[in-house]
Amino acid sequence: MPEPITIRMGGYGPPTTSFSRSLQLIGDTLAAQFGDRIKLDYVWNVMDHGHRAEEILTLVENGDMTLGYQSSSYLTDRVPELGFVDLPFLFEHRDQARAAIDGALGQFLSRSIEARIDYRVLGWFENGFRHISNRLRAVHTPADLKGMRIRVLPSEVQARTFELLGAIPLRCDLTEAIAAIKAGTIDAQENPFANTVTYGVHKFHHFHTITNHFYISRPIFLNRTQFDAWPDDLQSAMRDAVRKAVAFQREQAIAEDRQAREAVEAAGCEIAALTPDEHALFRKAVDPLLQGARRTYGMDVFAMVTAAKEAGAG
Repeated sequence: MPEPITIRMGGYGPPTTSFSRSLQLIGDTLAAQFGDRIKLDYVWNVMDHGHRAEEILTLVENGDMTLGYQSSSYLTDRVPELGFVDLPFLFEHRDQARAAIDGALGQFLSRSIEARIDYRVLGWFENGFRHISNRLRAVHTPADLKGMRIRVLPSEVQARTFELLGAIPLRCDLTEAIAAIKAGTIDAQENPFANTVTYGVHKFHHFHTITNHFYISRPIFLNRTQFDAWPDDLQSAMRDAVRKAVAFQREQAIAEDRQAREAVEAAGCEIAALTPDEHALFRKAVDPLLQGARRTYGMDVFAMVTAAKEAGAG
């Protein structure tokens, strides 16, 4: 009997998150079909094993792990096309964003990643809309961010966004960000409520503002050399299992967001919901970035977003 094919999957969160549970679903689905033909191994949080969160990228690329996920912003230095989906206020609501990432835009981004990195991208988890939290003061307008040191994902587009909003953006890995937030050496961060609670940020940041400024997805990528060497039935089964896991994770993400917001409120934090006029001030401040993006990324990708918005409204 041949040796079983080892499939090692991992991420950077505790086993209770929707992402970890989705990896478990992938494994359970494959185990039910292939039994002893495969050997499953999970590393829920690489940070618990001495790695930085961003190292999930190289662990999979080098073949130390088979499958991982990471916010697309971590790949923008190597895959410039991904900077497009770091643009602020690209989508108004979840259905538009999902239609885009499941349609032509997501296919374009997946091809762009695979052209530069030894991955197979099989799907996209939802990290969702991001909001601002800080330790200093309530934020209702860009003026309230002036001089505030804020952690952003390692993306030039995101850094430029917060420069235009008047803050001082600091690009750093999640591992470093958590330590700096606890130490108070940075003032603010931006994340979905679920991330803010998962990493305990609400214990240090009293002020939260619902800005919906970025919508971020997390590609699910496999080491291409390993995946392409698998028999066809296992490749097909993995693709199906990932599709199943994406649907599960996105459903769970909605509940996680609601529960996390309740946890922030239960901790006694302030949550500011922007008025339409206040939200318009944020959009106006970053308009130069959006206008420049039409030249940088071209009109074809904007057309993909327009088509997704029409589909999402249907």
